[in-house]
Amino acid sequence: MSNRTVIVSGGSLNEKLSLSILQGEECGYIIGVDRGLAFLYQHHIDPDYIVGDFDSLAPEILEYYKTRKEIPIREFNPVKDASDTEIAIRLAIESGKKNLTILGATGTRIDHIWANVQSLKVARDAGAEAEILDEHNRIRLIHGRTVLKKEKAFGPYFSIFPLGGEIDGLSIRGAKYPLYHHRLTPYDSLCVSNQIQGEEAVIDFQGGLVVLMETRD
Repeated sequence: MSNRTVIVSGGSLNEKLSLSILQGEECGYIIGVDRGLAFLYQHHIDPDYIVGDFDSLAPEILEYYKTRKEIPIREFNPVKDASDTEIAIRLAIESGKKNLTILGATGTRIDHIWANVQSLKVARDAGAEAEILDEHNRIRLIHGRTVLKKEKAFGPYFSIFPLGGEIDGLSIRGAKYPLYHHRLTPYDSLCVSNQIQGEEAVIDFQGGLVVLMETRD
């Protein structure tokens, strides 16, 4: 039985990638978020839940879904204290979802991208695993030892950044640019664009949270 919840937000959505996930066997629950609802509407995919302030969605699309009484809609005032994507993450967690994939969380608005990356901590704090996915990037949070296997890597590059403070005792083994017992600060770019050297790379550190980005051109 599938356990993946897919959140479709209002940023850039690659059609091939998004449809492969939304129509895949692992997709068991779909949350449409604001303008992301337009993608679902265009491809005749019914979400299980809809959230947003809908300030960037064509009114006729929202009206269509309002006629679909079997699909719950939670509408918010545009003046609110959280982004639509964060609200969707919290809704998924409240519903007991533990495996989240967020589409449409990247695009041209860097402020929105960074807000979405930070919102991954909401899922982490609740014991859920969450990732942001687009055609070039897989972004997630890691805590402690993490093994990256080349055969399962999203792309040839990986980068790590501290989230919320310095990271002590950072080691990266099995990579093109190894590192041993380093203190990583939020203010340097030392760990950008590394590569797995052999079959796997191991990232290890003593505490804190790290943003892991697996990327491809």
